[in-house]
Amino acid sequence: MRSSIGVGLIGMGVVGSGVARAITENSAVLHSHVGLPLKLMKVAVRDTSKQREFMVPRNILGDNPEELINDESVNIVVELMGGEHPALELILAAVKNGKHVVTANKEVISKHGSHIFSLARENNVRVLFEASVGGGIPIISPLMRDLVANDIKSIKAIINGTTNYILTRMANEQADYQQMLQEAQKLGYAESDPTSDVEGVDAAYKLSILSTLAFRASVKDTDIFTEGITNLTDKDFLYAKELGYSIKLLAIATRTDSSVLARVHPALIPEDQMLAKVDDVLNAVEVETDLLGKLLFHGPGAGSMPTTSAVVADIVNIARTISDGTDLLDPVRLSDGIDIRSIDTLITKYYFRLEAEDQPGVLARIAAVLGDCGISISSFIQKGLGDQSTDAELVIMTHEANESSVTRAVSSLRELDVVRMIGNVIRVVE
Repeated sequence: MRSSIGVGLIGMGVVGSGVARAITENSAVLHSHVGLPLKLMKVAVRDTSKQREFMVPRNILGDNPEELINDESVNIVVELMGGEHPALELILAAVKNGKHVVTANKEVISKHGSHIFSLARENNVRVLFEASVGGGIPIISPLMRDLVANDIKSIKAIINGTTNYILTRMANEQADYQQMLQEAQKLGYAESDPTSDVEGVDAAYKLSILSTLAFRASVKDTDIFTEGITNLTDKDFLYAKELGYSIKLLAIATRTDSSVLARVHPALIPEDQMLAKVDDVLNAVEVETDLLGKLLFHGPGAGSMPTTSAVVADIVNIARTISDGTDLLDPVRLSDGIDIRSIDTLITKYYFRLEAEDQPGVLARIAAVLGDCGISISSFIQKGLGDQSTDAELVIMTHEANESSVTRAVSSLRELDVVRMIGNVIRVVE
């Protein structure tokens, strides 16, 4: 007769400390949810002498995660060390050893999720990862269980708090990118090396996970077109506002028949859309289904408390199945035969910002180049660059066009002698 459920924790940073504290200090509440006591049996860290936000008993603290995985008293392994390696190897070893796994590791799940899920089914264990996307927003669980009766058409999301904070500040303060990045770093929202966030890599990992669950097909981060926010300037935000748009870093995945197009990039979205109102470090995921229409999941996307909440919830969900002897957590099953569409197949509207000679006939020549590529202009703004300049800034909004046509047009415009520079080209999402 089982008397308790053992938890082993790998990694004890801010989130790991929060999880250890929750299991230890909220034991009575968790017991009532699970039906059996949850006990923290072992903790593996790199440095056992380091002072942490929450100190666990010395007799359960060690520096050998393999020992933790092989401990018979551990039923659930919680991986919170981050990074791809050795986290992947530890998760796989735990699964092969018959341990359930909870992780917040978006990189590992994005890159290796299909293999992990398959191995988990073979070993009759569960791998839960609610905290890998959206922090405290419950989005993984609905995609895995609550929405299974629906045919999910698309996902449209703001899933990186760092970039959303930077873009919100650029819009509100008319400030440049570098200035707002430095502010985000001072506040702890951005890492000293912000590349993963600002180049869209973090969002691509998360979109990979959401797409895989929504469409029940393996969508890897390498399948996703990814473009960051570093080319945006305060001018783009001023023009966007004038045109009635906001600029957000969007993660979008759309399924058509047996193919998926997944992309992460800055986008102009109408100011009256729900996602346009998601500001600062908040996240939001819009899921469009056949039966329920559009659903919006919204809340804090990062931080120690939301992530801790999601991790502990996964632990409790697995512990309940162990306690009850039931299996309410269906493993992720992925179908074969899904095709990944190239970004070149995208059809949408576009925003062009460029500088050109302020002379008669220039706009006609630019329009001719666009027309030759099958792109028609819906509206434009022209502003002089100052009394001393003979050039003007042009902002062109197009009707729907094919991405490959836009790529050709940009190349041709760069060769046009009246065009001084192309400041930016941004996709419009309506």
